[in-house]
Amino acid sequence: MQVAKVVGTVVSTKKNDTLVGHKLLIVRFLDKNLKSYGETRIVVDTVGAGVGELVLCVSGAASRNAVGNASAAVDAAIVGIVDTIGMSGS
Repeated sequence: MQVAKVVGTVVSTKKNDTLVGHKLLIVRFLDKNLKSYGETRIVVDTVGAGVGELVLCVSGAASRNAVGNASAAVDAAIVGIVDTIGMSGS
């Protein structure tokens, strides 16, 4: 899992049938200090996240499981919305 920030939305009126009914969002991944490290990706939202929120993302088979279809045309998905993050030590 990776922490990311939702930075945008994608509207796609024509898409693969396995994506119908799923919201697509743009996320930017964050490092351990919660600073952006530049990579952005389009992901399937499975939890109702919105722009500006911190989210938990998975990729690969975990993302297909998150949408409930092992053959879905999905390679990344949001599986959680972060409420707080607490880290101790360095």
